[in-house]
Amino acid sequence: MKRMITVCLIVLLVAGGPLRAKKVYQYRWFYMSRNLSSDLDVAYISDKIRAAADAGLNGMVLSAGLDRLSMQTDAYLRRLDQVKAVCDSRGVELIPIIFSVGYGGSVLAHNKELAAGIPVVDALYVAGDGKAGFVPDPQVSFVNGGFEKHDANRVSGYRFNDRPGEVSFVDTTVFAEGAAALRFEGFGAFEHGHARVMQEVAVRPHRLYRVSCRVKTESLQPEGCFRLMVLADGRTIAPFDPRVPDTTDWRKVTLGFNSLGYDKVRIYVGAWGGKRGRFWVDDLRIEEIGMVNLLRRPGTPITICNERTGEVLTPGRDYRQPADTRRNFRFDHDGPVIELVEGGRIRQGDRLSVSFYHGIGINRGQVSVCMSEPEVYEIWQKEARLLHERLGASRYLLSMDEIRAGGSCRACKDRNMSMGEMLADCITRQCQILREFNPNAKVFVWSDMLDPNHNAHADYYLVDGDFTGSWKHVPKDLVIVCWYYKKRHESLAHFSQLGFETLAGAYYDGDTLENPIGWLEVLDKTQGAVGIMYTTWQRRYDLLGSFGQLVTR
Repeated sequence: MKRMITVCLIVLLVAGGPLRAKKVYQYRWFYMSRNLSSDLDVAYISDKIRAAADAGLNGMVLSAGLDRLSMQTDAYLRRLDQVKAVCDSRGVELIPIIFSVGYGGSVLAHNKELAAGIPVVDALYVAGDGKAGFVPDPQVSFVNGGFEKHDANRVSGYRFNDRPGEVSFVDTTVFAEGAAALRFEGFGAFEHGHARVMQEVAVRPHRLYRVSCRVKTESLQPEGCFRLMVLADGRTIAPFDPRVPDTTDWRKVTLGFNSLGYDKVRIYVGAWGGKRGRFWVDDLRIEEIGMVNLLRRPGTPITICNERTGEVLTPGRDYRQPADTRRNFRFDHDGPVIELVEGGRIRQGDRLSVSFYHGIGINRGQVSVCMSEPEVYEIWQKEARLLHERLGASRYLLSMDEIRAGGSCRACKDRNMSMGEMLADCITRQCQILREFNPNAKVFVWSDMLDPNHNAHADYYLVDGDFTGSWKHVPKDLVIVCWYYKKRHESLAHFSQLGFETLAGAYYDGDTLENPIGWLEVLDKTQGAVGIMYTTWQRRYDLLGSFGQLVTR
């Protein structure tokens, strides 16, 4: 039925009905993400280029690690050349998407130290025989983490467990350890599908913690509804997607969080928006941890003080610089000990106060990079030169969306700038880098971090600072790619009133073209609107031809 509705809408457009776009836009693009790791990628992309050209589209935004050409193989470069040749032969422009801060994989492939850093202040290490090891200060734990203590189906020590006896049940026959677990089922019968348990835990501000639990699932739907969450004053301070399968035997789920400025947190385990199935939770644990995912760059210094003498200790003289050799921005490992230098000023039993910075993976492993470290821009400049030499592109899309950490390291603090100003400075420098090699390059950028209707505000994920006002300081010749459908009226008006050209990032993997039709209705009324893009994250190109008809007739 949805397909029939889409076809009818397109027929109306072609026939000049009321839904017909007022004009054909200059930029009619589609989005493509492939890593060019095999010749099959070239064949796949080439097929979509031809289909797009036949449908009247004239550009392909390609996400393929194009800002790390210095690290790619000869086979990759050959495949890239082949894709470029197909684009040229069909009159489809190749637009590289590059320079991500929020998803910093390309920069971190060069140097993991460039991740955004979050501070830990005065963690306790105690010196022993030739080394100092981390000691929790104070010890922290869940009350009744195994759910053994309960009154019927209401578990002791927790602020709540959802609907005891209706949704949550103490199960003494199925459990991972001890003598009981907490089972959830029947949640789909209730409006919000909540199936959770929550406990409030006291923590020290600016310390690093690890939380874990054991979970077992049976036909749990929808996918991804199970979560382990940490909130403080209503703010999520551990955004994390555990990716628990809908059916699995007992498995351990682990997350890490920085307590930031808070002295207590609320830790939730369970499902939000659950529809059906059931799951069990057991063995809930929390512990303070040391230098996990430790960063060592100019903007993330380590400071070690001796509590006994008050001295600030010196690397090389008193201790060897620690390093997390397993740093993966997850919390499935322990941090390093501090190796002591013989003859230094640290004695056995000394308590050391250690301040450091760590990186963190958000949701499914998203790691932001620091916009204040000069090395980031050196990497981008080198990669931009290689990209220009390879493709000679005249248009670029800056992948500057969803910047979910930053502003808290020494490099950022020393600049005395707002996050909005730092972001705008970063985008401005990115444009300057690209135009160093092509002075006439036209630069596009995702909208969200420049849009007060979207992500340009305070209290955004783990960011220390406020993105408000970012739009005031970026180059006015940027083209803003708006992508928040529900706020399309407000977003397009915001950028148009500021004098920016705009392009709509439309579609988003639905079964109809309702989304791009909705965008076109607003684009047609927006001064400075110059284009629209078929944007799929799930590589669904079955409506590409229909999209082309929609935007070209």
